[in-house]
Amino acid sequence: MTSIHLLHRRSRDCAPRLDFAPYRSSLLRHPTKSPQHADPEGVELWSPVFGERDVDPLEADLTAQHGGEPVGERMIVTGRVLDGEGRPVRGQLVEIWQANAAGRYIHKRDRHPAPIDPNFTGVGRCLTDAAGTYRFTTIKPGPYPWRNHHNAWRPAHIHFSLFGREFTQRVVTQMYFPGDPLSDLDPIFRSIVDPVARGRLIASYDHAVTRHEWCTGYRWDIVLTGSHRTWTEPEEGQ
Repeated sequence: MTSIHLLHRRSRDCAPRLDFAPYRSSLLRHPTKSPQHADPEGVELWSPVFGERDVDPLEADLTAQHGGEPVGERMIVTGRVLDGEGRPVRGQLVEIWQANAAGRYIHKRDRHPAPIDPNFTGVGRCLTDAAGTYRFTTIKPGPYPWRNHHNAWRPAHIHFSLFGREFTQRVVTQMYFPGDPLSDLDPIFRSIVDPVARGRLIASYDHAVTRHEWCTGYRWDIVLTGSHRTWTEPEEGQ
């Protein structure tokens, strides 16, 4: 088998299955209409563009957005955004959103009977620095039920969104935590067939990132391209 065929097969194996029966919503990801050509430059004419002056450093601290302290395990999540050659991706807009410590989102469709934390909204953003590093201070999210099947619980996770130079250049992914017993029971996590690719979604605890008597620390790098790229959610309809 040629190296090109091997690379194609590995790339296919690392991709999540779109028809993974245990993850019921994956069946809705198949296209139902014929592809239509769209001009991405036309979309970009109506999309905002962010620069260093548009993102305040305080937006990266999800524990300081309200008048009081949020409830839960305070932590720092940091890492580097890299290309397939290991080079830093500078000035990258990174956004996160997550549930609070009780597993509740600030969203009208979230009906999970868990308390809402008035001091935690669960969203933040930052720009990567010259080394491609992002850094957030937040609260460890709790698991929550999601009605995919009987007794279905999503493991603790944080959603990441990364933008390129335009809003049409966007990828979305999720970061998980080490040692979570719910991960192996989660159909979204297991829909990624390759166990190595799944492992790249799990952050590592890093004691050097922790702050004395203040918070724990986790490190998670994001690789955008290449054979070791981080899994990203498929685009709508694909």
